[in-house]
Amino acid sequence: MNIQWYPGHMTKAKRMMQENIKLIDIVIELVDARIPFSSKNPDIDELSKNKYRLILLNKSDLADDKVTLKWEEYYKEKGFFVAKINARSGSGMKSIDFIVQEACREKIERDRKRGIINRPIRAMIVGIPNVGKSTFINSYAKKACTKVGNKPGVTKGKQWIKLGKNIELLDTPGILWPKFDDKNVGLRLSYIGSINDEILNITDITCELIKFIHNNYCNTLAKRYNIEESDDAARMLFDIADKRACVKKGGEPDIDKAAAILLDDFRAGKLGRISLEEPDNK
Repeated sequence: MNIQWYPGHMTKAKRMMQENIKLIDIVIELVDARIPFSSKNPDIDELSKNKYRLILLNKSDLADDKVTLKWEEYYKEKGFFVAKINARSGSGMKSIDFIVQEACREKIERDRKRGIINRPIRAMIVGIPNVGKSTFINSYAKKACTKVGNKPGVTKGKQWIKLGKNIELLDTPGILWPKFDDKNVGLRLSYIGSINDEILNITDITCELIKFIHNNYCNTLAKRYNIEESDDAARMLFDIADKRACVKKGGEPDIDKAAAILLDDFRAGKLGRISLEEPDNK
């Protein structure tokens, strides 16, 4: 199953980011804590050369905490500043200002020596679709978002948001990258909803997810849906359809409906805390 999705507007969005990166001190990249590698856009590394970097492991409440700790260490060892957050609940958000200031300490000190005091740090917020970027911005700005005008970079498609006196945030559209070389990356992105469901075979996708959960979080599906665990993903999906009364006209099990229910449950965290990849087997 080879999933690819790169709509045309993403090319425009990437070009916009390239044009504005010169205005930026630090790039803040949101990734999904369940797939911190697969949801990290490799194009951002090239785009952000010579910029301070902060990776936020968002939706950490949905991920296996032990695995998330491994990812924190993994990215710190690679030279990133890292924090795990849950933008929806606000968990971890209070630490971000301090981390941004710490990451940009050299820049702040250079400004001070030149007699420039209290110049706001300019940050670009980036992330692929559906990692919670809008929720993060609203939480970070406490919904008091105001555009910063009369300066380069204020054009349609992006927005400067002033966060107190210390930080100005440039919001950007969510973008993927043109080709997923690893088919598992495409699968994982489809699980979390970063790829348009309309181009996917949801039933096939869900069967792959069932296999992973069965192999790595055994009995999770049995407890949630009151079914027997099995190495046969299709069999488990049939059983879920039966337990959830997913039936077509004529009494045939509605497998597609059952698949959609399971995928929605996973995305909403109703299956518990599940990480889909680890640093040593990404």
